[in-house]
Amino acid sequence: MLQVKAKKFLGQHFLKDQNIAQNIVAALTDVYPEGNVLEVGPGMGVLTQFLLAEPKLKTWAVEVDRESISYLLAKFPLMSERLLNEDFLKMNFGKYFPREFSIIGNFPYNISSQIVFAMIDHKKQIPFMVGMFQKEVAERICSLHGSKVYGILSVITQAFFKVEYLFTVSETVFDPPPKVKSAIVRFSRKNEALACDEKLFRTVVKVAFNQRRKKLRNSIGIFGLSDEQLGSFAAKRAEELSVADFVSLTLMVSASR
Repeated sequence: MLQVKAKKFLGQHFLKDQNIAQNIVAALTDVYPEGNVLEVGPGMGVLTQFLLAEPKLKTWAVEVDRESISYLLAKFPLMSERLLNEDFLKMNFGKYFPREFSIIGNFPYNISSQIVFAMIDHKKQIPFMVGMFQKEVAERICSLHGSKVYGILSVITQAFFKVEYLFTVSETVFDPPPKVKSAIVRFSRKNEALACDEKLFRTVVKVAFNQRRKKLRNSIGIFGLSDEQLGSFAAKRAEELSVADFVSLTLMVSASR
């Protein structure tokens, strides 16, 4: 069977280690043993083969690369109705999934953060996601307040999902090998609703981190809160606030309007 040529503009790095592929699939099936699962960027099907071996999973895949689509159709003919030649970031999920589904993938690094935000935007439908990220991005997603890499992605993701950095993946198990190490992260949706307005919460987080070196009395000046209203937050920087702190800060902003 012909091989698929990795395309740099699509950020393709095909995983070739079967054991790692099996471990990635197990990271999802351990928490989501049955139901619809959407694989993002299946490439040459190294994850797909293990997903299809799970009898209780209904596996779908979305891929923008037509060469990969042709390869996968030849390799997995039974997938023909569930192999979607679409852009994940532009998908109408409701068209294919009237109920919940989970996501898995060796994500293209150039859109991996956008995939996370898309998951958050559709969190009511997506209870779990397991994905391969550039190691630095994985660390950012999972970092806690006080860390230098803690930021917008960390706070907004952790507000809605429990995140787990599962394991690091070497450059050598990809074809072609990327210039960076990779890592697997598992996301599990939190059941409790955020205790503040979600849209305002996101705005407050983004404004606070847009000037992360400034203390909050200055970085969120747009909201017009006094030092007295901000209390102990006034002299802190965004990276010092936990997710719960940002919820409290959002409630302050909301109350002052």
